[in-house]
Amino acid sequence: MKKNSQLTRIVLYQNLGFLGILFISYLNDLTQLPGLILSDHPFAFLYHRTTLNMLLVLTVWFLVSTSTRRIMERVRYLEKFMRVCSWCRRINYQGRWMPLEEFMRQGFDTPTTHGICSECLHQQQAALEKAKLARAAAAKVE
Repeated sequence: MKKNSQLTRIVLYQNLGFLGILFISYLNDLTQLPGLILSDHPFAFLYHRTTLNMLLVLTVWFLVSTSTRRIMERVRYLEKFMRVCSWCRRINYQGRWMPLEEFMRQGFDTPTTHGICSECLHQQQAALEKAKLARAAAAKVE
């Protein structure tokens, strides 16, 4: 639930940012602030340019929002997977590696993917080093 609220905040901030850009752009064209500061020539409000700028910002907003939505759907999908140690079949659930049987007893219905827990990683690294040393010793004997 916490992840969902974080993703909702991302969309909210993104939308507020684009609304701010539209507001500042409209306000800038309405007040002609750069012209008021830098020259004494009066300016007419050009609706065509303002409309074109806003359409451009709205187009970018649509493209970014669509991309963000698709990325967030993919993140939500991937976060549903549980990591399973490929060697001992323990499950990484809420930061704790638990045996598969314990996890299944709790009645979770979640897709799985594979990883390796820290204990099995150390065991496999030690076995690999042992095999390298044995191979090196065998090569010296020959």
